[in-house]
Amino acid sequence: MKLFPQNIPAFAALFMFMIAESPTSVAAKGFLVERRGSIRGSLDASSFERELNTALGEALGSGGSADLERRLAEVQQRLAPIWSTLPKNGAGNVERRSLRYLVHRHFSRQSALQIRGFEPSRPANASGWGSDDILAQRVPAFVEAFLESNHKLERGFNLGDAARVVATIEQLIFDFEGSVLQKVYEDQRKPLSRSLSRQGMEQLLESYMVRWMLGEDEEGIRVLSKDPKLLRESIPHWDQIVSFANGQAKALDYRRQQSPTAALAAGEARPGHNTLAPKYSFEDVHGVVGGITKSFASFWDSECRSMKSTLVDMDTHHTGRVPLSKFYSHGLDTEWRFGESEEYLRDLGALDETSLRGKQVIIPNYIQATSNCIISSQHYLVCCVNDCEGLLEEIESSIGAPTAEPGQILAVVGNVSSFSTSLDEEPPKLQGSLTTQLMQIAAAHGGQVPLHGRLFAQWLHYAFPRECPFPHKTGAVAALTPSEFGERYLASSEDMNKHAAEANATDLSAATLQREDLHWMSQWSAEEELIADCASMGLRAPWELRSGVYALVGMALLLVVSALGFGSSSFVRKGAADAGLLPHHGKAHFV
Repeated sequence: MKLFPQNIPAFAALFMFMIAESPTSVAAKGFLVERRGSIRGSLDASSFERELNTALGEALGSGGSADLERRLAEVQQRLAPIWSTLPKNGAGNVERRSLRYLVHRHFSRQSALQIRGFEPSRPANASGWGSDDILAQRVPAFVEAFLESNHKLERGFNLGDAARVVATIEQLIFDFEGSVLQKVYEDQRKPLSRSLSRQGMEQLLESYMVRWMLGEDEEGIRVLSKDPKLLRESIPHWDQIVSFANGQAKALDYRRQQSPTAALAAGEARPGHNTLAPKYSFEDVHGVVGGITKSFASFWDSECRSMKSTLVDMDTHHTGRVPLSKFYSHGLDTEWRFGESEEYLRDLGALDETSLRGKQVIIPNYIQATSNCIISSQHYLVCCVNDCEGLLEEIESSIGAPTAEPGQILAVVGNVSSFSTSLDEEPPKLQGSLTTQLMQIAAAHGGQVPLHGRLFAQWLHYAFPRECPFPHKTGAVAALTPSEFGERYLASSEDMNKHAAEANATDLSAATLQREDLHWMSQWSAEEELIADCASMGLRAPWELRSGVYALVGMALLLVVSALGFGSSSFVRKGAADAGLLPHHGKAHFV
């Protein structure tokens, strides 16, 4: 986490801020490296698939081809809703950029994990894979022979390929957790072959949580492990965290008791390690900690909800933004969390500096910022649940295609059920300026709105300003943890007090204004970014329009907007109004 009560020793507070980036990782699956020359693009398609599945089966530790096929089928089923809406080429496959985007969205939706190197804020191109992501670091041969093979570059990636990538990352994360657990065994001088009692496993899990949360800060781990009182003061809700970890162990006991045959088939039970003989091997504990990673964000969600609720209470105009003055004022008066420096907030993409009201903190961008990720490891971060994913899931499931007409989107968005679970009491107000914006996005794309474009993500942000993050242009912001950003991540007391002194004046000046009067959409940017080339979607981008057909469609849509009397463009930043709402489009890509 971030700021802690001032009565806690400075070095104790620093433990959480300086979460180390990497416990020693287990070695990558060597067979993928050793098979370096065996799965080249020179193979024919069937040989390529056969070789790849053999290597992947070894990497995943599957018991055979049937186990591998079942596991990949499960992953494909999870990917299917997003996959159905991705833009595809003539062969029904996706580009590398779309594959990266799919992987990021999958882990964010499933477990609120941000996989290193897959962040949408990172620039990427069509011909290169990230050098710092988990795949490139741990299985370079897999990247070179599969993700960068001529075979895949020419044909694209299918759903099975996407499942292979996700399954491989899941296994690498699981192996990483095993290396952390192995270190805990070594700390406690327990042989890996020793079976543990229930009490012994609980002691091990508590030590594991300390090491998992503090990473390679060996001195911090040593001090906190010897001082339970300091441990509780340094890590928020420590007792509840321990109870959560033990609850994962109880879940294993429950599966052994209620479904002994299934537990036996899954390797969670065996002679001497079952309901009648409650013993736990290293593999059993490894399975428990794997479950902790997958479900920790759900457990921690109450803390994220509390933080969001506080920000929402300060958002009196329902803009999804809180004046920086109120943000710091609350941090000084009651909250130990709201203390990131203005520079760090800007770097995180959580600061809006375009408003007439002055600088504002963007609520969903702040909640999703890496400064609020509770776990930061070498390969992934565990962050707050992204509320926008639930909305996107409904939209994508209802539309089931890469693009849609504005009327279809408005009908779906106006009836999303997941919005009823949010903290916002007001349904989205789609008529007026938001309808105008959506129509003009469609006009720029020949009458269709790309669901995976930056402009639609931006439109969703203004439709659900407290749930969906504002999508900055690729490369404009960075996903740095406090320790990566450096010592300037915290605002000084002087700066916080300076901003806080303006809080009352800000409230008074805006008290009588309505949301539209605040120019609340001043951050709107007209630059589009797509995750795939427009040609692969059967569309022409605005800069490629050569036919009068698209222009006529766009003009017709604008005439409809005018005839219906939707809104005005009064919220557009000064200087852009004369050129229209969408005066310029770029060619950059999301991922």
